[in-house]
Amino acid sequence: MAETDLTLPALVERVARSETRIFKAVFPNTTNHYDTLFGGTTLMMMDEVAFITATRFSRLKMVTVSSERVDFTHPIPGGTLVELIGTVVRVGSSSLQVRVELFVEQMYSEEREKAVTGLFTFVAIDQDKKPVKILS
Repeated sequence: MAETDLTLPALVERVARSETRIFKAVFPNTTNHYDTLFGGTTLMMMDEVAFITATRFSRLKMVTVSSERVDFTHPIPGGTLVELIGTVVRVGSSSLQVRVELFVEQMYSEEREKAVTGLFTFVAIDQDKKPVKILS
């Protein structure tokens, strides 16, 4: 991926505007027999936040082409809250990469920990599903 310099002032602002934050409660129907959030459910939520972030940045049709380096470092128990934060970290000509961090919070205290981090790559496509340039 030929990268664009994300330190350029116009892109810094665009990255900041596209940052996406979503909160969800971890209910019993999303947990496994260990009473922790299903890994697949976690990945689905992360991909959704990454997709929204990529779309908000590009304002183009985006498709997920890969998820990589997803690290689960802390369990996500039932009865907690999660915040997912998506941030654009790399922009190529027709693709971009979004880092998603998932934080777990206790409902009745200020305790908060990063539980999962992952990278998701998207490609911008046209109506014929052909790659298109993200930045003009």
